[in-house]
Amino acid sequence: MSNVPADLKYTQSHEWVRGLPDGTVEIGITDHAQHALGDLVFVDVPEAGRKVTVGEACAVVESVKAASDVYSPVAGEVIAGNPDLAGKPETINEDPFGRGWLMRVRPSSTVTGLLSAKEYEAVLAEEGA
Repeated sequence: MSNVPADLKYTQSHEWVRGLPDGTVEIGITDHAQHALGDLVFVDVPEAGRKVTVGEACAVVESVKAASDVYSPVAGEVIAGNPDLAGKPETINEDPFGRGWLMRVRPSSTVTGLLSAKEYEAVLAEEGA
């Protein structure tokens, strides 16, 4: 069973969102997603200053099995991509909800349309995960 922290919000495409005290959000891929991909060997995160829209492919995670796009769950401006992932992509496998964050975004509008932990667990159940 995948770890689904109750304090985060989620997307159908297996990204998580954490609201930060300064109004920005931190985004990463879920425990389910990193397990499905396997051992990550490459991560490409967006650079600070990039504008992203909801649903836009904005990062790439690549494992020995497959490469997968990561979609922005919010619209706004990227304020940071996780610089540690370039040299240590396996950080996502080791700590997907902590040190394995992908990017931080300053939303341009209210963040809506995300799933609660319970709703995301239902999505996983439907997928047979």
